[in-house]
Amino acid sequence: MLLEPAKFSTSEIRDWLQKETGSVLAPVQAQAQKRLEESRVALQNLTEASKMLVDASQKEIEKRNMKVYNRARALNKLANTFIERLKKLDVPNQVSYDVVSVFASDAQKAMVVTDLDIKNWFPHISPFFIMDRRKFQPVFEKTKITINNLNDYVNKEYVKTKTQEKTFQLLTDLQTLQTQLSEIEAQKNCLKNERLTIENEIASMEQQKAELKGNAIIDELSQVESEQEAINNELKNELRHLQKPFIKMQALATSGGGGGITPDELRKITQYLENPFEALVTEEHGGRMLKEILQKLTGLLSEDKLKLKPDKQRKAEQAVDEVLNRDLLASFHKKCIELANRKKTLLCSPDLEEAKRSIAVIQQELEKLRTRRANIETDEAMKTNAASEIMEKMRTHKKTIETNVLSFLGKQIQIT
Repeated sequence: MLLEPAKFSTSEIRDWLQKETGSVLAPVQAQAQKRLEESRVALQNLTEASKMLVDASQKEIEKRNMKVYNRARALNKLANTFIERLKKLDVPNQVSYDVVSVFASDAQKAMVVTDLDIKNWFPHISPFFIMDRRKFQPVFEKTKITINNLNDYVNKEYVKTKTQEKTFQLLTDLQTLQTQLSEIEAQKNCLKNERLTIENEIASMEQQKAELKGNAIIDELSQVESEQEAINNELKNELRHLQKPFIKMQALATSGGGGGITPDELRKITQYLENPFEALVTEEHGGRMLKEILQKLTGLLSEDKLKLKPDKQRKAEQAVDEVLNRDLLASFHKKCIELANRKKTLLCSPDLEEAKRSIAVIQQELEKLRTRRANIETDEAMKTNAASEIMEKMRTHKKTIETNVLSFLGKQIQIT
């Protein structure tokens, strides 16, 4: 029967793991620390021994004894190379497998290269600087042994606890991620509260705006504008058969083809095509200019200057007849004038102006609030994505820790 894995919270697992592994991991780390200190001392001693070679060679260089001069320069250059090489070896203060193994590897490489330099160059310096070289050699050998011992320890003993140590690092990282997640969740809550406050303000302002729009005078203006739009559409329908002839008249007039169309009439034709309501309202004497335009249109039709198809010409002539002889637009003209006067009266009302100003102010504030809300929603989405990424990292860390503990302790655990 499989046992249920022991469950631990993130805060509990470290203490438990330290109890389980402390007797193994702590001594190994202490031994690594000790060997690091031994390496630090050995490298310092080797640096001092190298400086001794520099000083000895420098004295001979200054003597300008040509018998020794070239060898002294060679030794001086070699010793300075040793010093520069040793400067690059930074002994770590914090003990961890990864850090110590990198240092041990770099230090061993430095010792190998230095050993080759000694074997290649010391014979060329002979027979001079015998005493100095004899003082240097034991220090180097001791340093080399110390570094080799450190490497052996890292690769044979410290490596055994590598997984344990990395597991503790994962625990540290897990706790850091948990703190970050808590901070992000707190930020998300602040953003949510701010967004809800703004949404309440938006709802309140929209209600105020609706109440202002429900004002009697605004309602009346809206009704008038709706009636105006309806009449405008009716007029377009009544004059639909004149649209093509009017467009042809425009083209004829602008191209110098005659027809006797004045600039004012040309503008009025454009108005009748685009907004017949306004065209009729601005007419004098019940549509006098339109009638003059239609009389000229009649002449153009009879002369076939517009080159319309027979069916379109027939319908255009019929439409002209209804306007000129049956006074088709008389009732429309009266309605348009009355409606235009009502709209003008409403537009000049102080109450309407005040309501419009209030609505404009509210609309401006609404736009600002909606922009703020959109920015907050963007921030919320970013925080949500960040939280999801952190939670995924936490799941991965937990799974790795659980697997590691099973590998070196043989115990199944679950981090909740």
